[in-house]
Amino acid sequence: MTVLTDVPAQDSARLTAGAKAALITVIVGAVCLVLEGVAPWLIQWPAAWELPATQWVGNFLDWSLNAIKPFARLFSDVMAYPMNWANFVLSNTPWPILIGLVTAMGWYLGGLPMAALGFLGLSFVLASGYWAESMNTLALVAVSVPVALILGGAIGILANEVPKVKSFVQAVLDVMQTVPTFAYLTPLLLLFGFGPVVGLIASAIYAAPPMARNVMLGLERVDPEIKEAAIMSGGTRFQQLFQVEIPAAATQIMVGVNQCLMAALSMVIIAAVIGGFNDIGWEVLLTMRKAQFGESLLAGLVIVVFAVVIDRMSGTLATERKRYDQKVGWAMLAFAAAFTAVFWARLPNPADLTLLDPVAQAVDNGLTTFTQNNGPWLDALKNNSLFYVLLPLRIGLDQAVLPFTWGFQWTAQMSYGLFVFGAVIALVFAWRGHLTGGLLALILIGMLETGVSNLPWPFVLTGAAALGWVAGGSRLAVLVVALLSTILASGLWERALLSLYLSGAAVFFCAVFGGLIGLACAVWEPIWKIVRPICDMLQTIPLFVFLIPVLMVFQIGEFSAFLAICAYAIVPMIRYTRHGLVNTPDEMMEAAISSGATDWQIMRDVRAPYAAPTILLGLNQTILYAFAMLVIAALIGTTGLGQSIYLALGQADVGLGISAGAAMAILALVADRIVQGFAEERRQALGL
Repeated sequence: MTVLTDVPAQDSARLTAGAKAALITVIVGAVCLVLEGVAPWLIQWPAAWELPATQWVGNFLDWSLNAIKPFARLFSDVMAYPMNWANFVLSNTPWPILIGLVTAMGWYLGGLPMAALGFLGLSFVLASGYWAESMNTLALVAVSVPVALILGGAIGILANEVPKVKSFVQAVLDVMQTVPTFAYLTPLLLLFGFGPVVGLIASAIYAAPPMARNVMLGLERVDPEIKEAAIMSGGTRFQQLFQVEIPAAATQIMVGVNQCLMAALSMVIIAAVIGGFNDIGWEVLLTMRKAQFGESLLAGLVIVVFAVVIDRMSGTLATERKRYDQKVGWAMLAFAAAFTAVFWARLPNPADLTLLDPVAQAVDNGLTTFTQNNGPWLDALKNNSLFYVLLPLRIGLDQAVLPFTWGFQWTAQMSYGLFVFGAVIALVFAWRGHLTGGLLALILIGMLETGVSNLPWPFVLTGAAALGWVAGGSRLAVLVVALLSTILASGLWERALLSLYLSGAAVFFCAVFGGLIGLACAVWEPIWKIVRPICDMLQTIPLFVFLIPVLMVFQIGEFSAFLAICAYAIVPMIRYTRHGLVNTPDEMMEAAISSGATDWQIMRDVRAPYAAPTILLGLNQTILYAFAMLVIAALIGTTGLGQSIYLALGQADVGLGISAGAAMAILALVADRIVQGFAEERRQALGL
């Protein structure tokens, strides 16, 4: 990244911004290490200095939630009616008619392929034996999505019409989309009680921000000439908005509808934690708790099928204008109705269908056989990854290197030797005119020796501020320090570092391997044809479903959580890397080819620098995805803020849940702003 530019060889006395930031960070880290014995408060924030922020937040929320609880319970009672109606309609409609309806909709939107997708998808749901549970899930989505669309649409229109509140709305949407989903549940549980309506409201709240963002974006992109024509025609502001601007932004708004649907569906299993009714999310949780991985995978695949069908149909509705003959669709629906009427007495009860039970049983048996036959190899993979990679990153080489695991004991002399080695590397880099790179190498070596969870708090604040300063100037540096200081003072610092360690390790893995896969897809199109459907599938799978395959193979533990986070967060890195590399302007490619550059030189000197802003945006999305998955992964063995949020839900501790959720949102927000700053710097350097 050019923001961390090197010291020019001809003027080594001048330090670049990146070199100054790295040097200050090194000095602060060295001071903390030297004074560790005489000033232990530099390493660990004293408990006496902590503010009872969690208690304050809990007391305030208890007071405010109790004040509005009667109105919330009234709203919950009102929302129970459409929920019950949707449940009644979907549960009592014969399954051939519902399959015929979805097939007909698929035909109208996308022709034969989409119709086949709808028919095969719902046929799979029917054969799974989870038809009744699936209809309960669809009832929740059918009611929560309209609520989210109305709420998100109203927020988007308000931000568009009142510019003064636009920045505030955008900040609130940023926070809502970075706060972990579990953090929503604790206050909702106290407000609305336990039951399916709480899950409905949680889904609606989580699904509203994507709709609001796309409404704002769509209205911003309306052609000024269209707006001027509406004004010149003498229409009122209401007429201009609803008869001209919103129709002109319909494509972007429909993208928001698609994202809203997917967000609501992704909350299905999370809502089941507090909903507690017989839907497909509850089945996934129940079978996971019983270690019935075959059944759990089957129930998870039902959610994936719904996600794929809804995503494809709503995506086609948003992006494709072509529609197919309605008469064929009506004929499909009529055939389904006639089939139902003729075979009414013989239609099997969907709950009695066990066509896929042998498959689930075979998965369980195959898993047992696989783990028995490959147990030593799987244990070696997990243990080696934990002892030689994750544990040193977490607690440092000075604590992780033990005779039991490494065969020798780490000593103080080894630490001194490692720091001397880092200093030599820094001097070599500086001598060759790359001072910034040498200082960064020294910082990374120091972090590896100490461990992320044991880093001194002044070093972390200084390093984050330095990154913010290089990426976005002094304002961003001050914002970063202020936000992180709230975590430090609240007593959640140690848990925040644990979350930072695991999410950071996952992001690094995704950045390296996702970037390499994206590079391969950009260089060789056949690889992209294989990888693309895999990415599409991974992006439609709800978060909980990622836990099932890793639990099946590696059981509960931090390594399983790490793999689940990587599987969810790697997709944006692959997509953005490929997209950035394949969209290099033709004139730049022609100039490089005409100058006689090789393919490798074109990739290194032309395509990669031009793609850097896009790749950084992919890294930004990967970071946000990793934090989103971190709380879900707390169910299978992580510590830190994610575990605190999950425990707060079980204990109905609003203060802890909100404080830990806010701390995680702060970490995600800081990372987001810093990466965006680097991306913006690259865009400006390229003149974009």
